[in-house]
Amino acid sequence: MGSCISAIGIANPPNKVSQQDAYHFMVQAFGLNTDHAARLKSIYDNSAIENRYSVIEDFGADRADYTFFEPTADLEPFVTTEKRMQAYQTHAIQIALQATRNCLANFNIDVTSQITHLVTVSCTGMYAPGIDIDLVEQLGLPRTTERICINFMGCYGAINGIKTADYICRANPNAKVLVVSVELCTLHFQKHNTLDNWVANSLFADGSAVAFIENAGNKLTANPGLELESFYSEFMPESRDEMAWYVGNTGFEMKLTSKVPKQIKKHIRNVTDRLLQKADLPIEQIGAYAIHPGGRKILEAVEEALDLPEESNGFAYEVLRQYGNMSSATILFVLQKMMYAGQLANQHILSFAFGPGLTVEGMVLKMQ
Repeated sequence: MGSCISAIGIANPPNKVSQQDAYHFMVQAFGLNTDHAARLKSIYDNSAIENRYSVIEDFGADRADYTFFEPTADLEPFVTTEKRMQAYQTHAIQIALQATRNCLANFNIDVTSQITHLVTVSCTGMYAPGIDIDLVEQLGLPRTTERICINFMGCYGAINGIKTADYICRANPNAKVLVVSVELCTLHFQKHNTLDNWVANSLFADGSAVAFIENAGNKLTANPGLELESFYSEFMPESRDEMAWYVGNTGFEMKLTSKVPKQIKKHIRNVTDRLLQKADLPIEQIGAYAIHPGGRKILEAVEEALDLPEESNGFAYEVLRQYGNMSSATILFVLQKMMYAGQLANQHILSFAFGPGLTVEGMVLKMQ
């Protein structure tokens, strides 16, 4: 028998930043003139984002009160990669723990002792001994818990985490797997005055999401879950230069060109057909969509290519509006809202996330 997601928990850092506050910070940080500030405002106004969360307090603060960036006009000396990774090590475990506890709170029994595997997902920070060992110790899991770390795979990383958990639970019906995604994207703010940086800084945010995955025939709860039915992965080598993620001297540097939505629109119909063929499902049996809200234009590209109404991405737009793009954690935020909305019983869900490659990771789930 296959596996299922039995519970999902989410969490964010305490610093809530309105999109307008973020815009004003960026105007100062980039030192924009009136014309460029107007262009940047158009990007922020059309982002479909109202609020984001960050472990950094500076985005909504007066410059004199900065604690992460230097309180100078040009933010120089700019924050080093070392300082950013120190911040990741401090904050990532806190948010991941809260998301995990929120996930486990969905059970009416203590299931901590039954967890056998831990899969951690992140592309915004690393250290060793890492967040996997920190989670084992702070959750009180056995030191024999099997750990897998999925790093630097971008916004589609959580689907790889879910896929890994599915393989484990199919092979071992008694396995109980935690998939923990934690992303602190805002640590990697870059102030080079380029359109790529303008767009990236308008989208990315911080958050963590955790899924509890187990064999569907050996569930610990009778609560509805998400059955994992099929997976499909494909990358487009001609588009590999449109999205990238590099380690620089001042944090991780994102390359995100305006061609990404166009490439998704060009390829997503054929990828969808191949995923549904593998799942042995006609598209007419798909009742709902869980698309990674990498940005408004990405959601619109999928809608246009698959001839979907905007309402089909309602949960994704809600997550984008409330939280922004939290890289790999974002698709789990979308699934969490769908799972607990109480509207999708017995419906098949088609889900996609996108990342460097340009890679499309897809899966078909079914609400129990």
